[in-house]
Amino acid sequence: MKIKSPYLIKPNAHIRLAKKSTSDTGSYKSEEAAAAVLAKHRTQLAALQDVFYASQTKALLIVLQGMDTAGKDGTISHIFSGINPQGCDVASFKVPTPLEARHDFLWRAHAQVPPRGMINIFNRSHYEDVLSPRVHKLITDKVMSRRLDDINEFESMLFDNDVLILKFYLHISHDEQTRRLQSRIDDKQKHWKLSEADLHERKFWPQYIEAYDRILSTTSPRHAPWFVIPADHKWYRNIAISAILVDALQSLKLKFPAPTLDASTIKL
Repeated sequence: MKIKSPYLIKPNAHIRLAKKSTSDTGSYKSEEAAAAVLAKHRTQLAALQDVFYASQTKALLIVLQGMDTAGKDGTISHIFSGINPQGCDVASFKVPTPLEARHDFLWRAHAQVPPRGMINIFNRSHYEDVLSPRVHKLITDKVMSRRLDDINEFESMLFDNDVLILKFYLHISHDEQTRRLQSRIDDKQKHWKLSEADLHERKFWPQYIEAYDRILSTTSPRHAPWFVIPADHKWYRNIAISAILVDALQSLKLKFPAPTLDASTIKL
C-alpha cells in the first residue's frame, strides 16, 4: 500500500505527541465544509469494500488506540456506517479474562485477526497489553521492549500472510478530554459511558503519553504504519481517517474475481 498522509509516522521516527497538534483541521474551515467530503468517502468505502470482500485476496486490520474519550467508538460508527456488515467485524479489548491471562499476551488478538476478504477493527488492541502494564509498573522496561519486539514480529507475520495493517492513534488534548468527561457528567443520557476506570486513569496522563511516544516510535514499519490523527474535532478525525482508508484500498487495485460461468448464456 502506498499512502500519502501528513499524519503518517515513518519507521523509527522519534515521536513526541506533545509536539503534535490535536486540533488541526487540514484545509477545512468548518464541519459544514467537510460534510460532503465525508459522505463521498463513505460511498467510496462501500464500493471498495464490495471488491475487497469479493476478491478474498487480502485482509485488512484497522487498529484504533487513544486516551479515554478519544473517539474510538465514534470513529467506527461514523466512518463504517455504510459498509456491508457481512464483510466487517469489530473486536474490543478490555481487561484480559482469566483464560486470556493464562495465554501469551498476543493470543487473544491473534484470534480476532481477519481472514482474507474481511475488514476487522480493533477497538483498543494488543497494544493495551504493553501500555497499561507499563504505566502502572506491572512490567519492567525490559519486558516492554521485548513485547514491542514481539508485536513487530507478529504484525510482520500477518503482513506476510496477506493481512494489511493500518493503525490510528486518536490524538486529543487533556483539555478536550476534560470537556468530554464533563459532558458525560452533565448529560444523564451519557451517564452509562462514565466509569471509575476512566477517572482513575486520567491521573496517569503524562505516563500514558510517554508510553505512547515509545510505542509510536518503535512500531511503525512500512507494512504496519501508525497515523497520529488530530481528534479534538470529531468531524475532522472522521475525514482524516476515511481519506487514508480510501487511499489505501484504492492503491490495492483489486478487481472482482473472474466469473465461473458465462452469464450471457443463461436464460431463466
